[in-house]
Amino acid sequence: MIRLSGTKHLLGHRLWIKDFPKPTRQVEIPYLIVGGGIAGLSAARQFQKRGITDFLIVELDNHLGGNSSNGENKYSKYPLGAHYLPLPNFQDKELLGFLEEEKIILGYDPKGFPVFDELQLTFAPDERLFYKNNWQEGVVPKEGNMVSDDLEFQKFFKEMDIFRTAKGQDQKYLFDIPLYLSSSDEKTRALDKITMKKWFKDNHFTSEPLFNYIDYCCKDDFGLGIEFVSAWAGIHYFAGRKQDSTAEKHDSVLTWPEGNSRLANHLKKYTNDKALKSHLVYEVKIENNKVIAKAFDDVSKTAVEIIANKVIMASPQFVNQYLIKDRKTFTKDFHYTPWLLATLVVEDLPDNFSFPLAWDNVIYGSKGLGYVYDQHQNLNQVQEKKVITYYFSFSSADLRKTRKELYKKDKEYWKQFVLNDLKIAHPDIEEYTEDIEVFLLGHGMISPAPGFIFGESKKLAKQNIQNAVYFAHSDLSGISIFEEAFHQGINVVNEILDGTTVDS
Repeated sequence: MIRLSGTKHLLGHRLWIKDFPKPTRQVEIPYLIVGGGIAGLSAARQFQKRGITDFLIVELDNHLGGNSSNGENKYSKYPLGAHYLPLPNFQDKELLGFLEEEKIILGYDPKGFPVFDELQLTFAPDERLFYKNNWQEGVVPKEGNMVSDDLEFQKFFKEMDIFRTAKGQDQKYLFDIPLYLSSSDEKTRALDKITMKKWFKDNHFTSEPLFNYIDYCCKDDFGLGIEFVSAWAGIHYFAGRKQDSTAEKHDSVLTWPEGNSRLANHLKKYTNDKALKSHLVYEVKIENNKVIAKAFDDVSKTAVEIIANKVIMASPQFVNQYLIKDRKTFTKDFHYTPWLLATLVVEDLPDNFSFPLAWDNVIYGSKGLGYVYDQHQNLNQVQEKKVITYYFSFSSADLRKTRKELYKKDKEYWKQFVLNDLKIAHPDIEEYTEDIEVFLLGHGMISPAPGFIFGESKKLAKQNIQNAVYFAHSDLSGISIFEEAFHQGINVVNEILDGTTVDS
């Protein structure tokens, strides 16, 4: 069986023509949050932390979580987007505090390092790579390289180690998480003006395995590969995380069968009885010192007018440009890579190779980013069927054209696309597959092309409107990771309540 699903793009496309009924009821609320992804959920949490409970969150989908959502079949939960959280930087006390609240951190050791719940850290083996007809541990190719390749990998990682610890004259790390903590060092920021591919060549790297590895990493966090992504962003992938939250300098990750939906679920409790789901906000404007938001209820097919003192737009800028007047002039510089996820139920993944099934399974030379074994964190490893989720980013120079092509293909096309890519490592996978669900995300994640992260458009999009309409979304940082969305939500509430702003 094969199913094709995705985000509510057809309903979202009605924003273009605005064919909505007139509102038949009104709601008045001091604070309104538009968008129930991680930034919106984090803002809800921060309101509650600050003692404010009189707010409302409105979400297009019939569930909260955004790209941190999940599906479930009779064998396992599985991610429909983000699926892991690397161990946070030690100085990120806000995030560490949240993880402690949710019992992901169980306490702190005598040296002050957090003690993570071992059942929520990736079990071994955590990563493997199919390279030159064999599986090997880790995603960095080791066995089968030429000596020159190994030397270039050593050189590259040495340079990334330098970037990871280096600071600018302002005594800030050159690369940090969240991004606003990074140094304003002009020489380093100039890397945002070139692609990662140009940086690769300018630094005299030539190794094909290294090129492919960096390409994989860039697609993993940004959707865009090495040819199209900003060099600053590409280096940030390796240098932003300090690997300093454990004494052993582990670079492990936290993960769950449902992926980051687990984290979204922890945040959802702050929105109990405060969420309107299946509601599409289609207009936001300021009148008489109030913010008027109109929303379409996709269940009752009616519209509601919400009157608020302050509104947080925790929705992406490609949506905001249709809701608020005069936004399109700078939101055109925001680029979002489409993604495809495919969850397969398989009888088995038989092979005769040397390294066992891992949590993350990468196939060298494939079109996609490999697959995650969704049941890897289960204590019971005797599974009736195995459930895996395959990831593919549509990295290209023309993301808009790619997005249009995405929905023209039918489910049989995508089924064969996924199976053919997996056949590189599993030639018989079609024979063992009994179910496939293909999930399409037209605007999967913000993708930092050169010039975007420190460009003018991002700064303009962040500015509040008349101290009434505020903005918070990971696309305003330029990198679509949990930490950025989490801090966007916290910062926007602090800006509303205290007037404090941070340079995003």
